[in-house]
Amino acid sequence: MAERPSPNQTVFAPWTDPDAVPLIRIEGVTKRFGDFTAIDNIDLNIYRREFFALLGPSGCGKTTLMRMLAGFETPTEGRISIDEQDMAGVAPNRRAVNMMFQSYALFPHLSVWENIAFGLRRDGADKDKIAARVEEMLKLVQLERFARRKPHQISGGQRQRVALARSLAKAPKLLLLDEPLGALDKKLRQDTQFELMDIQEKTGTTFVIVTHDQEEAMTVASRVAVMDNGRIMQVATPAEIYEQPNSVYVADFIGDVNLIEGRVSSIDEGRATLDWAEGQHPITGQASGSLSKGGRATFAVRPEKLYISREEPTERTNRVWGKILDIGYLGNLSTYHVETTGGQVIKCEMINVSRIDRRDYTWDDEVWLSWSDTAGLVLPE
Repeated sequence: MAERPSPNQTVFAPWTDPDAVPLIRIEGVTKRFGDFTAIDNIDLNIYRREFFALLGPSGCGKTTLMRMLAGFETPTEGRISIDEQDMAGVAPNRRAVNMMFQSYALFPHLSVWENIAFGLRRDGADKDKIAARVEEMLKLVQLERFARRKPHQISGGQRQRVALARSLAKAPKLLLLDEPLGALDKKLRQDTQFELMDIQEKTGTTFVIVTHDQEEAMTVASRVAVMDNGRIMQVATPAEIYEQPNSVYVADFIGDVNLIEGRVSSIDEGRATLDWAEGQHPITGQASGSLSKGGRATFAVRPEKLYISREEPTERTNRVWGKILDIGYLGNLSTYHVETTGGQVIKCEMINVSRIDRRDYTWDDEVWLSWSDTAGLVLPE
């Protein structure tokens, strides 16, 4: 598991430094396949030592963007540079870039040791240097005692680490990872996420990972680019993406969220109030984006920000009455689906801090949901 920075360590955030030089510059890049636009005028900077995630649903363009970084596709328009070098016309094998595929693409007839050494041998490296580098990589991925085994003799997680070691053996400036954990089961995938973070931190290599798994991106990445229909919707740290989404799309794509549509009745000192259902109290949240009084907007609030109670919490501005429609018990937390008088279903999550024989709330109970004025965002439609 990656170590937490101490209070005296500088926070890693080169994207906030105007003098920092990006390792990767993507400037006005568009990629078309016939009449289909896979990448639509993207601008993006990625910095040295970053663990950067391209996140989005299938078909959003994230893999096409990665393939252009690797040199397997050519931009229709725009420019990609790596380490201040324009990549136009530079073949994949001439780039200081390596790519790790979801299938791992290990040679089944070669041992773990030989798989890691393969690229170094092709480059004509000295035997002693190859041996030293392979041993270094084996130690890095903790596979020293499996060096002579074939890929079919080791587990899926170990094969993933062999592929990673082979990709890092040539010390690329940039490592591209295409859904690298997709073949692993959930528990192993979660464990391997932290191993990847640790290895990336030790090597200092810039990692760019393509994934559709929100949890994976939020766990490993220093920053995340959320993509949709060939465009980047938001680039920010995982915490900013989760707590300060810039659109309804991003709020809805990342994690669980309650979305309540309404009309803006007031905007004051960075907060907006929304009228959303007849007979219900207006709801207030942090104003985000371009809002106008009387305009349509959407209120977004995470389920864990809500409180549930039997009595009306009159001290809170944001409070909604309803009936419990459904309950989900997930061990560490319970999820309540509460239907309001207007038919809106709002989800509330409560942590189970102690063992219980019976729930405090059950189906069809009348309850109040409430939250603070800063718990949610009012986003333009």
